[in-house]
Amino acid sequence: MGFEVLFKGTNMLRLLGGLGVAMKISLISIAISIALGIILGMLMTLKNPVINVISRVYLEIVRIMPQMVLLFIVFFGFTKAMGLNLSAELSSIIVFSFWGTAEMSDLVRSCLISIPAIQYESSAALGLSKLQTYVYVIIPQIGRRLIPLSINLITRMIKTTSLVMMIGIVEVLKVGQQIIEANRKSSPNAAFGVFATVFLLYFVVCWPISTFSRYLEKKWAN
Repeated sequence: MGFEVLFKGTNMLRLLGGLGVAMKISLISIAISIALGIILGMLMTLKNPVINVISRVYLEIVRIMPQMVLLFIVFFGFTKAMGLNLSAELSSIIVFSFWGTAEMSDLVRSCLISIPAIQYESSAALGLSKLQTYVYVIIPQIGRRLIPLSINLITRMIKTTSLVMMIGIVEVLKVGQQIIEANRKSSPNAAFGVFATVFLLYFVVCWPISTFSRYLEKKWAN
């Protein structure tokens, strides 16, 4: 079945190291995306025409452009055109943060506009400032709606980091390909065993996150 190649030398440790590289890129990108996405999402609800136009163009670019194309543009195109010397990992973090921020901001915007206007009016009638209204009234309500949605985004970002192999980063999928190539003659079925293991590694990382999301949805639905 090809699983025997995983026990040759340090192949399994190499796979785990590749997974660590993928997790590093995804977790840094997720942290940046959440922070910037919350800020941008709040700005998008201000109904400022300039912000609306810029955010709309930004979201459309992210939705239309595949992440792999963005990786190529940043790493092979933008860095060369601007004379910058960005590493492949930094380029990946920039691209995934660019994508994640757009997705997160749209989630935040959707949650904020779903809050009835009466909530803001009642807070103002009680003498609460705008800051107090957000801290004590709005944020607790959108938290229940936003957290499960943002967790789904996190799992998508973790899985999509497999694309970074296309710009030379030796992450788990790239390591898997290297192991298969090195054992092509001695283990013809290595591809099945290696890719099945890669699937299992991603499952082990993403399944608890997805389960936690479903748990929160059920808990807050009651």
